[in-house]
Amino acid sequence: MRYVVSLWFFALFLVTAPILFTLGAVLFVVAYPLDPDRQWLHVLVCRWCYGLWLHASPGWRVRVEGRELLPKGPCVYVVNHQSFADILAVMGLFTPYKFVAKASLFRTPLVGWMMTLLGYVPIVRGSSTSMEQLLGPCRKWLRRGIPVLIFPEGTYSPGELLPFKRGAFQLALEEHVPVVPVLVRGTRELVDGDGPWMSPRATVTVKVMPALPPESFGPDSAALATHVRERFVEALARVG
Repeated sequence: MRYVVSLWFFALFLVTAPILFTLGAVLFVVAYPLDPDRQWLHVLVCRWCYGLWLHASPGWRVRVEGRELLPKGPCVYVVNHQSFADILAVMGLFTPYKFVAKASLFRTPLVGWMMTLLGYVPIVRGSSTSMEQLLGPCRKWLRRGIPVLIFPEGTYSPGELLPFKRGAFQLALEEHVPVVPVLVRGTRELVDGDGPWMSPRATVTVKVMPALPPESFGPDSAALATHVRERFVEALARVG
């Protein structure tokens, strides 16, 4: 069954992605004078990715908990990283944000083009300037009142949670905005990393945890990263 589900998902993606990009490009052009932050375009993409692609199989169950805990205004969402399906899952938050992704994704036809239209933030992993690539554009969005979403592990974790990089936490400290931990569970069972094979049955949960005012943990971004990672470890242990 995993072959059938996988083929169905990617067939659905190949058929509908050009439609999404066309609609998105038109909306970008028409709405930009009224919506320069591209929030309307983000709403379209969230509804499409979460509502269509992440519900492509009747055996996939997806639940989002704690949307009411999302703060108003700028903040930094930090999310654990299990597979490429994580970004589809967090689209279910249904809130405006700009997410940080590896630069190579922005060169992918349709997907990368849409990410560019949306104003998402590309970074080159392992680059000596990766911190500057992250901080500069993210500061801009935060100062415009738009949250940013970052995977602090930097890549998929094979099992246990990887160490958190400090960029997201330094950003929150410097901009004096809350850190919002968002726990994703079940996407590793849905798809193994970059795929291609997908399970016919999976339960995916996205759980928003209470926001943390970064100043209450002092000025050390590494200490804040360690504290937040410990909260993820505890939450994963409770649900696992």
